Amino acid sequence: MDQIIKRFSERESEFKLERSNYTYTQTFSIQTIDDDDRPDGEYRMTSEIVFTPDGKRFEKVTSAPQPTLQRIMLSEQDLDDVRNVQPFVLNAEDLPKYNVTYVGKQQVDELSCYIFDVAPKTIEKKQRYFQGRVWVDDNDLQIVMSDGKAVPDIINKNNENVFPRFRTYRQNIEKGYWFPVYTRADDYLHFRSGDVHIRMTIRYSNYKRYGSTVKVGTATEIKQPH
Repeated sequence: MDQIIKRFSERESEFKLERSNYTYTQTFSIQTIDDDDRPDGEYRMTSEIVFTPDGKRFEKVTSAPQPTLQRIMLSEQDLDDVRNVQPFVLNAEDLPKYNVTYVGKQQVDELSCYIFDVAPKTIEKKQRYFQGRVWVDDNDLQIVMSDGKAVPDIINKNNENVFPRFRTYRQNIEKGYWFPVYTRADDYLHFRSGDVHIRMTIRYSNYKRYGSTVKVGTATEIKQPH
């Protein structure tokens, strides 16, 4: 099992590199839900992950209506989690930071998956982590689904910054690489003043490989170091 964990973290590293070559659309929304199960506040943002002409990757916000949230506020950690924790990638570089425990095998739709529980070994200041469960396809050795939350919650005398439990689904977009396509949370955030029911969705769509339709100069094969 240690070999499988090592191999799937290497595959995740390959995927992280692969995904960095793609443009895509990201739509993020979070709503607070009242006692009648109706939204009473919302934050919504649509952005394009694109490249500048010289190949630098950046996020271009294309739509961000005025937020109507009143019972919660979004922090920099929330937006950072949208970029880095919800589409969780357990690559070889980050593997030493986590305890990874084999749970068993499970069929997910037509996929046969290994299940692992994942938790940070230590929480370092100003670092964000994933804690929860991942399902790894036993053929492609890549995460196809993750369920958990971003940690740590940040609570001090003047501030409560707590985070919802979420589930992220991936799809096989290209040659054995599984890309995040949908994240959903339906959870209660526990504050000292009371619980707040929230629903969150993140959709990742229109994946396109950068440069597949634009040729600049002469194509040269670059050997990847092993």
